Amino acid sequence: MATTVMESIGRVFISLQQIRQFPQLLTDAAPSMPGTVRDTEVPSYFRERYVCTGYRPLNQNWRYYFLSLFQRHNETLNIWTHLVAFLVLLIKLCQLTETVDFISDRHSWPLLILVLSSLTYSAFSVVAHLLGGKSDLAHYCFYFLDYVGVAQYQYGSAVVHFYYAVDESVHGLVSGIFMPTATILSCLSCLGCCYGKYCNHSLPTWVRKVCQVVPSALAYSWDISPVAKRLFFWSNSDPAIIYHFGQVAFFLSCAFFFTCPLLERRFPGRCDFVGQSHQIFHVFLSCCTLCQIHASYLDFVGRRKLYSSLHGSGDAVLFVGLYVVTLIMCVGIAALMLRKVKQVLDFKLKSK
Repeated sequence: MATTVMESIGRVFISLQQIRQFPQLLTDAAPSMPGTVRDTEVPSYFRERYVCTGYRPLNQNWRYYFLSLFQRHNETLNIWTHLVAFLVLLIKLCQLTETVDFISDRHSWPLLILVLSSLTYSAFSVVAHLLGGKSDLAHYCFYFLDYVGVAQYQYGSAVVHFYYAVDESVHGLVSGIFMPTATILSCLSCLGCCYGKYCNHSLPTWVRKVCQVVPSALAYSWDISPVAKRLFFWSNSDPAIIYHFGQVAFFLSCAFFFTCPLLERRFPGRCDFVGQSHQIFHVFLSCCTLCQIHASYLDFVGRRKLYSSLHGSGDAVLFVGLYVVTLIMCVGIAALMLRKVKQVLDFKLKSK
């Protein structure tokens, strides 16, 4: 008996010793992390307005940028805000699968498109902010990927609003053109964002904002239009209406912070780690997405009789097909713009 007790104590002691040694082992295994640099030490198109420090040096190995997830720099909170959002959305998807049959119920496919597109845009955003500082080409490549994610999320927003939230009178007016138009506007949004980033080589920052904001604003105005009538003539008996109001309020808030670097302009150099408008934009966009998903779920459950009469079983298949088309077209746009960027970078390299 005593021998058994002593062996157990010995195993516990060895385990405690290993735990105590773990931080040192982790330190020895990790490469040395170069410090951050000032804005003057990175290319102009890497810089954010009024953010002076906290930039990661270029042309380090890939491990450095992956491990910078745990380093303090000016992209840390941009990464973590959408990484946390991605995990929350993943949990939300798991919860939905307990009550929604995404396989055999075709009417649930628009909701699935929204959730998958939300996961995609948040994941692509994390990748862009985490790895976009590797090099000039990586910067454009990963941010173009981010814009593909944004565009297909816009399509996901359009399809749930048109499928679940639309009223019969509005559906009769736009049934043949709504989703094709949403596809075109999503692709234009991707093109505008990519072109705005591409123009960073030669044009002022405000040009990028115009190229990004105007097509996205047009896409959002079209995508939210099926909900507009319900928002104007809202009723307490509509359980989803508060979440539709929430998604609109959060979207307008995140649009404001995307276009206006309010805190950085007021306190230049003091928001290099926390307080950037883009970080607030990420938070509001994530809240908008969560409100939108929950509102769409409530519409999916509570308005089934209406949308089943408006949409045939083949509509869901068509909209899935348009989603694939949108994704392929946006990837093609990003690839084309990346090719143009590579030509510019090669020309600059040869001219040195």
